Amino acid sequence: MKNSETIIDVLIKNFSSLPGIGRKSAARIVYHLLKEDSFFTDNLSDNIKKLKETIKPCPVCGCYTDAHECGICSDATRNKKLLCVVENPQDIDIIESTGAFDGYYHVLMGLLSPIDGIGPEKLNVYPLISRIEKGEVEELIFALNPSVEGETTALYIQKMLENRGIHIKVTRLASGLPVGGDLEYVDRMTLTRSLLGRTSI
Repeated sequence: MKNSETIIDVLIKNFSSLPGIGRKSAARIVYHLLKEDSFFTDNLSDNIKKLKETIKPCPVCGCYTDAHECGICSDATRNKKLLCVVENPQDIDIIESTGAFDGYYHVLMGLLSPIDGIGPEKLNVYPLISRIEKGEVEELIFALNPSVEGETTALYIQKMLENRGIHIKVTRLASGLPVGGDLEYVDRMTLTRSLLGRTSI
């Protein structure tokens, strides 16, 4: 912290570094916290610490959980023939909110981007291949953002499967999702239709 900076300035910088929060929003948050009592801020601080201490990636799908396996992976009633590949853990919540999918998930934790130095070794690509090699999955569904990186990632994984002699049905979400858009901002109806009308790759 610079000599001329106050803790208010530092916290505004901290909050504005979060996705979707600009400097004005960050300032509103900080000044709101100043108006709250110490019980609220202490509780918030403790919960943030617990978040890092107790939440870990699910060893099966890569989603965040505080249990040995996440609730979806430990649910034996779901359709084990369907495996939906998503970029980030929050994408699972979005798809689950539609009620249109009853299979399992796999979180890549990003997309391939050679320009940014993100190769398959930095993502959960190889664990995905290992899951499929067990032979239970019959359809692999790519629910990735319709961007160049999303398309590149899907094609790369499909090629890996072909090179290993794994022949399963590979689909993607149907048209209706805006090219270059984020899954996070798609309305539930559009996403539901995309899931139900997924197309082969």
